[in-house]
Amino acid sequence: MLHIRLVKSMQLSYPWFLLCLSVVAIPIVIHLFQLRRPQRLVFTNVGFINEVKLVTARQQKLQHLFLLFARVLGLSALVLAFCQPIIPAAHRKETARTGIIDVIVDNSAGMVTPTKTGNTFSAALQHAAGLGNVYSDSQFRLLNSGKSAVNRSVYQRKLSELQITNRVSTITGFEHDALEDGQNTQAYIFSNFQRSTFNTSLLKRIDSSKRVVLVPESGEKTGNIYVDSVWFDDVFLQVRVNTGLHIRLRNGGSKAVADCPVKVFLGPQQVAAFRVTVAGGQAAVTVVQVQVVDQQLVRGRVVTEDAPVVFDNTYYFTAQATGTIRVLEIGAVPVAKVLYEGEPLFNYSFTKPDNINYDALRRANLVLLREVPLVTNGLRDALRGVVARGGSVAIVPAGAEASYASYQQLFRDLGVGVPERISPGMPPELREVALPTAYEEFFRDVLGAQPRGVAMPRVAPVLRWARTGTDILRLRDGESYLAEFANGPGKVYVFAAPFSREYSDFADHALFVPVLYKLAMRSFQSEQQPAYRLTQHVVNLTLPAAGGADEAIDERAALQLVRDSATWLPVQRMQGNNVRLDVPAALDAPGFYQVRRGKQLVTTVALNTSPKESELATYSAGELRALVGPGRPNVQVLEGGPGGAVVAQLQAERGGQPLWRYFLGLALACLLVEALLLRFGRPRVGAGKVAVAA
Repeated sequence: MLHIRLVKSMQLSYPWFLLCLSVVAIPIVIHLFQLRRPQRLVFTNVGFINEVKLVTARQQKLQHLFLLFARVLGLSALVLAFCQPIIPAAHRKETARTGIIDVIVDNSAGMVTPTKTGNTFSAALQHAAGLGNVYSDSQFRLLNSGKSAVNRSVYQRKLSELQITNRVSTITGFEHDALEDGQNTQAYIFSNFQRSTFNTSLLKRIDSSKRVVLVPESGEKTGNIYVDSVWFDDVFLQVRVNTGLHIRLRNGGSKAVADCPVKVFLGPQQVAAFRVTVAGGQAAVTVVQVQVVDQQLVRGRVVTEDAPVVFDNTYYFTAQATGTIRVLEIGAVPVAKVLYEGEPLFNYSFTKPDNINYDALRRANLVLLREVPLVTNGLRDALRGVVARGGSVAIVPAGAEASYASYQQLFRDLGVGVPERISPGMPPELREVALPTAYEEFFRDVLGAQPRGVAMPRVAPVLRWARTGTDILRLRDGESYLAEFANGPGKVYVFAAPFSREYSDFADHALFVPVLYKLAMRSFQSEQQPAYRLTQHVVNLTLPAAGGADEAIDERAALQLVRDSATWLPVQRMQGNNVRLDVPAALDAPGFYQVRRGKQLVTTVALNTSPKESELATYSAGELRALVGPGRPNVQVLEGGPGGAVVAQLQAERGGQPLWRYFLGLALACLLVEALLLRFGRPRVGAGKVAVAA
C-alpha cells in the first residue's frame, strides 16, 4: 500500500522524457535474437573431453534473465531521473498563492550561543536568506527592519545589515504583525526560543488563517558566567571606610565553569580579583572589601573572563559616598545638638521660632519641630514644601492647650488628619512606653537582645490620633506614642507628648539616640540604585537640592541622557526632588549614561543587559511542537540544522520532495550489477589450452 500511494502521489516535472523509454527495447531485442555461433573444438585425445566444463542451458538462461532485468531497470531509472519526479507538498496550493512573507530574525543578545560553524544568529541569517531562493517570486517583510514589503534583493540586503542588539528578545515586539495579523498568509520566525524570554502564550494567539513556521536555532551546550546583581553592606557609604561589596554571579549555561577569573574596578583602578566555580544553572555570592576615596560618584565595573559567550562579561555600577544629612531643629533650646554634631554623617543646625532660617529649612532633610508655641502660616508653608520634595518633618507638640489650634492646621496641611487633644492632668500623668522589638522595620539592625525588666521611658501624651499611620512606639496600654505618616514622597513623624521633663523623660533615655538617628537616616532618600537594566521601563532618581540662582535657571530645563556624542530626551515626571525617567527604546548599549540638565551634570547611571538574555536554556523543536499542540495545523516547527538543511526542508514544503536523486542512484546501482554479472557470472564455454607433444 505504501508504494502504491507513493506512485499515485508522485508527479513528473518533465513527462515528455518518458518517450525515451523506448530505448528499453534495445537490450530486450539483443537478448531475444542474439545468435551464438557454434565453436569448433580440436582435440587429439578422447580423454581431453573430460576437462571441458559444461554449463547447462538452465543456468545460462537464468544469468541472461538477470542481466536483462538489470539493463531494463537501469535504463528505465535513468529516463525517470531526467523526468525529475517529485512528491507534491501538502501545502502546495496554500503556498502558491502567497504574496508577502513575514520574517522575524531574533537578533537579541542571547543569539550568540556557539554552533559548529559560528553562532545561532549567523545560522538564523543563513536560513532566513534561503527564503529568497524558496520564494523567489514573493515579497518579504523583515519586521526587524520595518513593516514595508520589499523584493528579494532588498530583503537580502536588509538581512546583511541586521546586527545583534542588547534589548530583550525581539520576537516579543512583533507578535501582533507576525502572528495575530491575518493580512499576510505566512510568517517565519528564526530564533533560539530562550526559555527566559519567549512567551509561550504567543502561540495561543496565532491567527488561524495564517501559516506560521517556527525555526529553532539550537547551539552547543556551554557555560556562561554573568553578574546577576551587586549591593553594598551599608546604604550609607563613607569616605575611605571599607565596606563589603556583594557580587552575585550566576551560570546561565548548562555546563559548569571552573576557575573563572573575575576582576572588580572602581574607576580605572582594579580593587579586587578572585576566581569562581559555578555549576550550570547555579549562583554564587562573593564579598569583596572596597572603599570610595572622596565624595565624587565613581564608576565601577565587574568583569568576568569567560568564553565563548562574552556579551555579558562586563557589569556596570555606580557608587558614591553618602552626603551629609541636613538636620534642622526648631525650638526654644537645642536638645539634639550633642546627638547630631558628634557624627560627620549629619549637618546639624538650630534656629528659634522667632528667627527661622528658611534657607536652611528649604535644604534640610529632617526638620525637628519641637514644642513651638505657635506655628505661623509661613512656617507651615515651608514645612509643607519640605515634605513635598521628599524630606521629613518630626513634630513634638507643645504642652500648652493654646497651641493646639495652630498645630491642628499644620496636621491638616501635612496630611496627618486632626489628632485629638487630650488632657495630661495636673500634674501630667506619666505612662510607660512599651518595649520595641528588633523585628520591627524601624528598629531592624538597631536593637539587639533586650533583657527582661528593662526600664522604659515614661510620657504624658497630649495628642491621640486615629490609626491612619504606622506606629513606631506604643504605650503599654496600646495607644500610639510615635507614628509615621506618609505624604507623597515625604514623611511626617508625630510624637504624642512633649520632650519637656514634666511631660516626658524620653530625651534622657537610651532609646532617644537610636530613634532620632533613625529618623534622620530615613529622611535621606536616594532613589538611585547602583545599577539598572536596559529593559527597565523607569529609572527613579533623587536630584540634589538647588543651591543658587544659576541652578534655579537650570531647574526649568529638561533632563537628558548623554553617552559620548549621543543624546536622548526621555519622558520624565518630577515630584519634588524625585524624578522618574522612562528609559528610551533606542538605548541598546550597556554602559554609563550621564543625566544632564542643560550643561549641568546631575548624576550618572549604569545600564546593563537583561539577565534573561544570559540564561541560555532554550526550547527544542519537540518541545515547541508539544506547546503548539495537535489542534493547530497552521503552525509548523522545522528542525534547524547546519548549512542548507532548513532551506531544503522549505523547498520540499514549497515545491515538493524531489526524487530524481534516488532514480539516478538506482540507475548507477543497476550498472554496477550488470558489471558484476559480466565479470563473475559469464559462463565458461571451453577449456584451457592443452600442450600437445610433438
